[in-house]
Amino acid sequence: AHLYMNHEAIGKGIRNANKKGAGIPREEIFLTTKVYPSNFGYQATREVVETALVELGLDYVDMVLLHSPSRMGPGGKSPECKNLTNDQCRLESWKALSDLRNEGKIRNAGVSNFHQRHMKSIIELYEGKNSTIAPITNNQIPWNPWASDEYVETVNFWKSKNIKITAHNSLGGSSSEIGKAMELETLKALSEKYGRSIQQIMLRWSIQSGAAIIPGTGNPKHMAENLRVYEFELSEAEMKSINDLRQKILGDFMAP
Repeated sequence: AHLYMNHEAIGKGIRNANKKGAGIPREEIFLTTKVYPSNFGYQATREVVETALVELGLDYVDMVLLHSPSRMGPGGKSPECKNLTNDQCRLESWKALSDLRNEGKIRNAGVSNFHQRHMKSIIELYEGKNSTIAPITNNQIPWNPWASDEYVETVNFWKSKNIKITAHNSLGGSSSEIGKAMELETLKALSEKYGRSIQQIMLRWSIQSGAAIIPGTGNPKHMAENLRVYEFELSEAEMKSINDLRQKILGDFMAP
């Protein structure tokens, strides 16, 4: 992401992967980056993506996401968005991503941390049969058994629009949330039944609920454990038992 200042390091990693041993072809790597709201607006978005390509040392990026519907921290609007609403500013950014896609510099456009209401204007833009406007292909959101009601409603809407889900914070996002999850009898029972960690049960739930997962770790043991979530499958009844935990989990997390 532009916000993470990691394009040069990622680009170097990709080039090293291509060189060593048999090499990993570029077409086997799906690279996603993001544009932070402080750089929303047509020209500002174009400049961020063009700069990212230079920093990465690549000809194209597989997907670019609008990082969030509005700023999550410090930083003001880009100059070109000063007199625009947040919605208008997002639309200008989307037009830039659409043009970059038409030029072959990006392959897909998506959003991150958006609720249904944030996507309405963008969807109206491309559902108006304007073939130059890119569809929303993906929304990257915090998705786990205690996702908020608004995210649950939004996920149902995305599925009706064929918008794919990428889940971040699949294990909760904080040590306190993960700690509470470890004490839930439903998850403990499934962990014992399948001989899997509770973390693996939660990742498997995310996959079977229709999300792509992106757990991050620098620990080789955890990397191997994460990959093993494809070795088992939860039943419909077990998926429902985890879904039914939502209100209990949310209630426990909100309790003092």
